[in-house]
Parts: sequence; structure tokens; C-alpha cells
Amino acid sequence: MEQQAAVATTLIDNDQVRVTRFDFTPGAHTGWHRHEHDYVITAITDLNMRLEEPGDTEREVKVAAGEAYFRNLGIEHNVINMGQASMSFIEVELK
Repeated sequence: MEQQAAVATTLIDNDQVRVTRFDFTPGAHTGWHRHEHDYVITAITDLNMRLEEPGDTEREVKVAAGEAYFRNLGIEHNVINMGQASMSFIEVELK
């Protein structure tokens, strides 16, 4: 069965920031991508993610609803919803 893509909805895109909401059904993924900006993720729902990373590595990450984290530009990965429920987060890229 082919994996379904997460739905990315741009909420704001201006000279300072890009704000995108990501919605994942169980098993959905972002596809491989490289972050061109520093960014902050804020969980709308509990997140139960598998991060596939360069070098054939992967790791499981859990983030509680309402929690946030920051990452620097250059991160490259594919994010997959490993939970049994849909998950959503907001990503704010700092331009």
C-alpha cells in the first residue's frame, strides 16, 4: 500500500515568516525535504512521529499537544505519523 502524503496548508507567507499547518492521517508522511530556514514546530495534537534521516537512520519522536521545539536550517528528513490517530502541527519558518 502506498503511503499517503501529509496535507500542508500555508497560513502565512511573507518576508519574515512562513507558517504552515501539517495534517497527517495515520501512516501519512511529508516526503524527504531539507529545511532552508530555522523553524519552530508547535504540536496541535499529540505527535507520534518516525523521522527518517540521512544515512539510513530513523528515530521515534513523541511531542505532546501544545508543546513546541526549535530546529536550525539544514535539517533533512521525512516525517511519518506512526500513531493510530491523525496528527497535526504548525511549522513556523523564520526567514
